[in-house]
Amino acid sequence: MFEAVKDVSFSVEKGGILGIIGKNGSGKSTLLRSIAGVFSPNEGTIDLKGHTVSLMALGVGFKDALTGRENIILSGMLLGFSENEIENKMQEIIEFAEIGEFIDRPVRTYSSGMHSKLAFAITAMLETDIMLIDEVLSVGDERFRKKSLTKMKELITNKDRTVIIVSHDMKTLTELCNEVLWIHNGKIKEIGIPAKVIGDYRKFMAE
Repeated sequence: MFEAVKDVSFSVEKGGILGIIGKNGSGKSTLLRSIAGVFSPNEGTIDLKGHTVSLMALGVGFKDALTGRENIILSGMLLGFSENEIENKMQEIIEFAEIGEFIDRPVRTYSSGMHSKLAFAITAMLETDIMLIDEVLSVGDERFRKKSLTKMKELITNKDRTVIIVSHDMKTLTELCNEVLWIHNGKIKEIGIPAKVIGDYRKFMAE
């Protein structure tokens, strides 16, 4: 048995923005998927305090045989929104995603950039209390990345929204987060002020 995440314990205050860093394979995505309810912990608990949660990650929640439009409805319903609420936001999501006629083509035909654009658009427009973001801010063309970052800043200025971001983009994490958690081989190595934790992480990775 391989334990991807072990003895990890932390809390995020309502309205907080937590960044998660670590080398590839350290357990970051597994941790995020566990918080989102994709995986169930075999011990310990995850308490969302009754808040709604959404996970923005490549390849999560999309059915390849369905079109982008159909996946918007499916994803929205899985987040707890009614079909009517999703339809009311449909055009906003489609316009933000910028994938043109592909919105009515099967998701299996999408590039990774198109996947990320649609995933971001759904989560950004169908706003939940807790947003989990796994690397999608760093995918796509430069203009879309800038647009996504602007939208993300707009979303997280809401003091009632809690955000957890997994990213290798240290500049973005320093800019957005009020705390950073460094996970190494499935365990917490350090948690605290972004500049301090990121500085220690960079030194460790350079050795």
